[in-house]
Amino acid sequence: MTSRVRKAVFPVAGLGTRFLPATKAMPKEMLTVVDRPLIQYAVDEAREAGIEEFIFVTGRGKAALEDHFDRAYELEDTLKQRNKEAELKGLASWQPASGQVAYTRQQTPLGLGHAVLCARHLVGDEPFAVLLPDDLVLAQKGCLKQMIEVFNDQPSNIVAIEEVPREHTNRYGVLDIDRDDGKLVKVKGVVEKPQPKDAPSTLTIIGRYVLEPEVFDHLTQIGRGAGGEIQLTDGLARLIAAKRPFFGLRFEGKRFDCGDKIGFFEANLAFALARPDMRDSIQRILSRYR
Repeated sequence: MTSRVRKAVFPVAGLGTRFLPATKAMPKEMLTVVDRPLIQYAVDEAREAGIEEFIFVTGRGKAALEDHFDRAYELEDTLKQRNKEAELKGLASWQPASGQVAYTRQQTPLGLGHAVLCARHLVGDEPFAVLLPDDLVLAQKGCLKQMIEVFNDQPSNIVAIEEVPREHTNRYGVLDIDRDDGKLVKVKGVVEKPQPKDAPSTLTIIGRYVLEPEVFDHLTQIGRGAGGEIQLTDGLARLIAAKRPFFGLRFEGKRFDCGDKIGFFEANLAFALARPDMRDSIQRILSRYR
């Protein structure tokens, strides 16, 4: 088994019903923040972290996502004819190479744990990352890169975490903490969407994971959990119970929930303000609404 994290899984089979009608004929992962679709931010973050193979767990209606990471010969030819060299170089700069991308189908919507399990044979017997494109992180160093740096120092299962108000714990997987060293938290348990009065902490998992392949064995055994779905959190709980090393990382950066309309709007605003070519114009626009 390789000790390096080379592969990343992107669960992208969801319907995006909270963004209807925008997502009626377009995958929610193709919604754009400024000028890039959400899925491209996730792939770029993975590439920055050293990921070499990108595994998409898709569903029906995701052809636009697959096309986005394919060559577009007609577009490239048109750009060449119009001497759009900068645009051509821009396309080439983020497009994965042939053989780096693989797709598998989650034919039945049985939850995040099931989506990850669908990628088992493509991942194989090695540690891997999971990125949820709905969680977009603005950071100088990518969230996944921060996690893999920790993994390289101490191979283990690692999740990205952040504090939430206690009244919001029923929206997340929540950590039961063994030891808190500030940046890194040793985890002794994890609970899926507990009610605030039952939550063991207010430290919650966001959509970034670095996992050992043993998680697949646990996901095949747990059956359906909360919401009638196979929950990834339940698989993580079994990893912890099996005494596998498990940590939560307080990452540096700002996370935006782009599965929510307000979070998606805020992400567009924050990412636009972070760009030198747009900052002044955005601030002038905002000043008109004060």
